[in-house]
Amino acid sequence: MPAPGENLRIDPARLWDSLMEMAKIGPGIAGGNNRQTLTDDDARGRALFRKWCEAAGMSMGVDTMGNMFATRAGEDPDALPVYMGSHLDTQPTGGKYDGVLGVLAGLEVVRTMNDLGVKTRHPIVVTNWTNEEGTRYAPAMLASGVFAGVLEEDWAKDRVDAEGLRFGDELKRIGWEGDEQVGARKMHAMFELHIEQGPILEAEGLDIGVVTHGQGLWWLEVTLTGKDAHTGSTPMNMRVNAGLGMARITELVHRIAMENQPAAVGAIGQCNLYPNSRNVIPGKCVFTVDIRSPDQAKLDGMRARLEAEAPGIAAELGLGIEIEPVGHFDPVTFDPTCVSAVRSAAERLGYSHTDLISGAGHDACWINKVAPTAMIMCPCVDGLSHNEAEEISPEWAAAGTDVLLHAVLETAEVVG
Repeated sequence: MPAPGENLRIDPARLWDSLMEMAKIGPGIAGGNNRQTLTDDDARGRALFRKWCEAAGMSMGVDTMGNMFATRAGEDPDALPVYMGSHLDTQPTGGKYDGVLGVLAGLEVVRTMNDLGVKTRHPIVVTNWTNEEGTRYAPAMLASGVFAGVLEEDWAKDRVDAEGLRFGDELKRIGWEGDEQVGARKMHAMFELHIEQGPILEAEGLDIGVVTHGQGLWWLEVTLTGKDAHTGSTPMNMRVNAGLGMARITELVHRIAMENQPAAVGAIGQCNLYPNSRNVIPGKCVFTVDIRSPDQAKLDGMRARLEAEAPGIAAELGLGIEIEPVGHFDPVTFDPTCVSAVRSAAERLGYSHTDLISGAGHDACWINKVAPTAMIMCPCVDGLSHNEAEEISPEWAAAGTDVLLHAVLETAEVVG
């Protein structure tokens, strides 16, 4: 089947209007969004997405993890669908585009196909995956992980947030627990468009990132236990300071990552001190170490070194220590045929492009285990993401969505 002609383009203004309309739900305090998973705002965002999909002639299915699947019928009832999508949930201080672009770009692809009367042999599905961010409920990519069979549904639904609220209970409360069996759907392929969340594309003046690989990741939750004491009246040599332990392990994480260059990163992403009072030496500290690399040996080696050296730091300070893995995925190699479809679409459309390794985890990383998958990236200003100042241009969004349109049409096989 020949590839679609380069004259096929999406409606950039309609796509941008949809992004701005969705951003009105769960606004942040500094221009971005706080639409965390399974909140009332998440429910409102889902309802708007469903309304738009149904207006575009799609049928909506929802599985028991809350994953949403909007289907445009294909000409061959026996052909497996081609999927597009990402996530609508955000960080507490998130931007308007992380994840959301991938979902609404999928919707725009379908709207464009409707406008042009394009038919495909394979059905097309636009997906909103539940709890990609992993902020309220760890780990990230929770529902796509259950879909791919790498996480157990019962275990996932028993995850609790900082207030002790269960994932399964909150999913029911907001009314988005569906009845489809998770993972029962089969895919011909899946494509995910996402902002880069890094500075390479903008710095090099490129339109499109063709994502060939994804970094592997370990999230390790460290709990240090010391002794609460008054900051003013406890002598320095008699303190058992959990906060000091965290500071030294933070330095250790940085040192481990730097000594594994290139292609390795590490940081402390989340921390909680107890009792978190300005005049009490913290007797307990719980924090998450985030280490990543596209090299499996480096990834595993960094984890092993942290687990070997952090207990020595704790012992030196008289602290108890526990280290628990709370999130993980191995490095990902995306499907060569799907990657080629993305690259050829960019070339056909005249967009400048380069191959990229994704530094962040995405739902596509899990789906790649059960179906041929690829990712497309567009630039973001200063590479900034997970921040309310996250920004992209309408032109970048349109270019990424044009590439998505062409890659999907080539894969889904245009007929007629």
